[in-house]
Amino acid sequence: MTRILHRDPKGSLPVAVAGQGPYVIDSSGKRYLDASGGAAVSCLGHSYKPVVEAIKAQLDRLPYAHTGFFTNEPSEALAEHLIERAPEGLSRVYFLSGGSEANETALKLARQYFHERGESQRRWFISRHQSYHGNTLGALSAGGHPGRRRVYEPILLPANYISPCYAYRGQQEGETAEAYGLRVADELETKIQELGPETVIAFIAETVVGATLGAVEAVPGYFKRVKEICDRHGILLILDEVMSGMGRTGSLFACEQEGIAPDILTCAKGLGAGYQPIGACLLSERIYDTIVSGSGAFQHGFTYIGHATACAGALAVQQAIDREDLLTNVRKRGAQLKEALQQRFGQHANVGDIRGRGLFLGLELVADRASKQPFDPGSKLFARIKRHAMAQGLMCYPGGGTADGFAGDHVLLAPPYIIDEDHVGEIVDKLASAMDTALAEVTSS
Repeated sequence: MTRILHRDPKGSLPVAVAGQGPYVIDSSGKRYLDASGGAAVSCLGHSYKPVVEAIKAQLDRLPYAHTGFFTNEPSEALAEHLIERAPEGLSRVYFLSGGSEANETALKLARQYFHERGESQRRWFISRHQSYHGNTLGALSAGGHPGRRRVYEPILLPANYISPCYAYRGQQEGETAEAYGLRVADELETKIQELGPETVIAFIAETVVGATLGAVEAVPGYFKRVKEICDRHGILLILDEVMSGMGRTGSLFACEQEGIAPDILTCAKGLGAGYQPIGACLLSERIYDTIVSGSGAFQHGFTYIGHATACAGALAVQQAIDREDLLTNVRKRGAQLKEALQQRFGQHANVGDIRGRGLFLGLELVADRASKQPFDPGSKLFARIKRHAMAQGLMCYPGGGTADGFAGDHVLLAPPYIIDEDHVGEIVDKLASAMDTALAEVTSS
């Protein structure tokens, strides 16, 4: 019996009782290699003692004090740490409890910025099809995944969408990657002109698309063109790095590899590595100054912003990434894992694409490689893969609706930054077994 409304109330979940490095251990003693970091969260694994000790020490000093009355040392130190390493121009931090809150905050921050400037006619956000920015109503409204929006469509805010930079399905025959990137980036210009440049607040995009597409990175030049378009029209660029940030792609911020800096950047999962709930919204000095010199306050807030214990844990996580040079391991193990996936699945009849960067990798599954036709969504191939992977002692993060929001399957891999070469082999072997079993079920039914 359970009193919890679980994600899948009809299913039966093992009880997690312990963690050891990249493994989670259930109440029967079974070990699961966490090849997805849960949902790209557990970047230090599940038993990193310095983070646990930092949290315990902060609990002894001060667990929590409301930010309407106090600031606290861990939040100030964490903000300093992040801004010292942030993309150029980002100079202030607003701490939250997770990714949905961070993106909700970014949307409201962008709106208030223009209100303070006397441009209250600006009301539109532009996003991309097949995107995901969180489950709160504002963040879900900005997301462009039809399957995730469907139930809530009547109560969502109006939004505007352009194509994703999704080369596997969008790049035309004979079109170079660079030409494709400019073509889809220029859809932003078209949409801005359609709405009226003076009415648009911001363009929001995942630097590397996570849950909805499975580690899809933009082609070279795409984000530079996007940034140029936004700047030319005085529109803010919001980059969502809730999944892809904080080292996941091999650089602390994924946009470093794009050669651009946004006006607002959101991060969460790898920020605290799951040891405490935390997210962050990083913003430019221009936005900060406009609000502070205007009404004087951001009209927004949550109970647990700047939580002392969460910030102490996140600071210890980020210090560990620096101290142990884990970004080097992300790049090294990421290259090994991608190569191992290519060797095992590169010629697989049902694997259409292998993609991603660092330890943020995805495989897209198709019924036919030549036509890229997805499997029947009724087969729920992605769910079968997850179930069989768990039976093998492997946690991965499969998703559905990859191709159009309803059809299509992918597997997302986002293991902890601490994995070694043996873990790479274990991931690939167990994933291959789970995929073969799931595909056999689907093709024989």
